[in-house]
Amino acid sequence: MMRVVVCTLLLASWSYGGPEEEEGVIYANKCETCKVLATELESRLAETGRSHDVVEIGYSLDESGRKRTKYKKSELRLVESLEGVCDKILEYNIHKERKDSTRFAKGMSQTFQTLHGLVDKGVKVELGIPYELWDKPSAEVTNLKTQCETMLEENEDDLERWYFELQEAVPLKRFLCSERVLRGADSSCLDEAVPAGAKGDAGSRRPDDEL
Repeated sequence: MMRVVVCTLLLASWSYGGPEEEEGVIYANKCETCKVLATELESRLAETGRSHDVVEIGYSLDESGRKRTKYKKSELRLVESLEGVCDKILEYNIHKERKDSTRFAKGMSQTFQTLHGLVDKGVKVELGIPYELWDKPSAEVTNLKTQCETMLEENEDDLERWYFELQEAVPLKRFLCSERVLRGADSSCLDEAVPAGAKGDAGSRRPDDEL
């Protein structure tokens, strides 16, 4: 016999209208936003940092007038890394079972792993939102993307300086977040990490998890 489970979870992330306290939505603060931006940019740079390609710069028809530089240190690599970096945030989910900055993470949350597992078993789960919207970016995540784009635009010059002069000497989280965006403010979220073995990190469903 099919069971019906009505879940009264803090899933108001899909409600867009009204104060966030009333909707149960807690948007990212500056520390969380900067942490995610720095993490994603460093990740994109790491993907291309192993390249030994050489790129030509300049438009001289005379080959001797063209300059060559390593792609790893080129402006092209920076531009390609910055392009769409905030779009990667749409791969994140809000993990409401966590209370610190690790609530923003890739992979399916423990809560939704459990709910998907129930559906896979034939249990009808009613959340008040259509099933096809369960895995869509939440209000917190889409807002985080918007904040990321604003922060990126406001700190473009500093990021260029870090890339060309300091990336091998100073971690981006320290340079951008601790020393600039959060200067004098609480930066403790930068050291928060998902506990080893925490559920929900890999994004896979766990049908046997229990509510």
